[in-house]
Amino acid sequence: MEYFLELLLGGLTRGSIYALIALGYTMVYGIIGLINFAHGEIYMIGAFTALIIASVLTILGFNHLSILVLASLVAVIYSAAYGFTVEKVAYKPLRSAPRLSPLISAIGMSIFLQNYVLLAQTSDFMPFPNLIPDFDFMEPYAHVIGSSELVILLTTAAVMMLLTVLIKFTKIGKAMRATAQDKSMAMLVGVNIDRVISVTFIIGSSLAAIGGILVASHIGQINFYIGFLAGIKAFTAAVLGGIGSIPGAVLGGIVLGCTESFATGYVSSDYEDVFAFTLLVLILIFRPAGILGRSTTEKV
Repeated sequence: MEYFLELLLGGLTRGSIYALIALGYTMVYGIIGLINFAHGEIYMIGAFTALIIASVLTILGFNHLSILVLASLVAVIYSAAYGFTVEKVAYKPLRSAPRLSPLISAIGMSIFLQNYVLLAQTSDFMPFPNLIPDFDFMEPYAHVIGSSELVILLTTAAVMMLLTVLIKFTKIGKAMRATAQDKSMAMLVGVNIDRVISVTFIIGSSLAAIGGILVASHIGQINFYIGFLAGIKAFTAAVLGGIGSIPGAVLGGIVLGCTESFATGYVSSDYEDVFAFTLLVLILIFRPAGILGRSTTEKV
């Protein structure tokens, strides 16, 4: 039973990371109908930024809490700026172009950012400090769940609730919903859709940076390629849950993470990706809109 709980909590932790990244995919798709394949690289850039800032602050003698707060804050702001810039450079000029054009642009931007970080840093794995402190009250349960896993789970739950409140009860959230439903009508009633799209990219990129910091701190190492596989898995999670749905992105991430965890624990780690993408194929066959997606032409 204890082994089952370890696998379950490991799956929930892994799924929570996928969910944080998938939220960015699903928000962008819900607003402009675009799959931002450069999103995984924003996650990677957030982790590298946190590593650089944490290293500098450690040399300067800052305490652990200050390093965590400042490194996370700088990484989120820097990643948000990248997301904003990527949207303006790679996607905004192609909004009226055929749908294939922004897709190709997204893939090109992903490759560009990977190689940019490769040249700026290194191709080797780099050690990442544990920025999440160990909580004393967790010691009796440390063999089942650690402090980093708890922080990841709580962060994902808090982010989903805050996003839900933002989209349902704030002015910018209403503008997002109006833009997602009909851009032309939204413009006619005074919605600045350029600002809405930029805010969407900024929020999604910030969430990706948070995910990058948490998973890098949890695993203890990073390299330039971590964004590619994480981005593919997060995209799979968004499709599983129903792309365009915020609860769907979180549910899809959890389902995918648990599937991988149990496949690794009870079958073999060699089949981890096989089970994950087999699940995606089955969902697309029997539930094309995803678990929580709606089978209509309207975006939600």
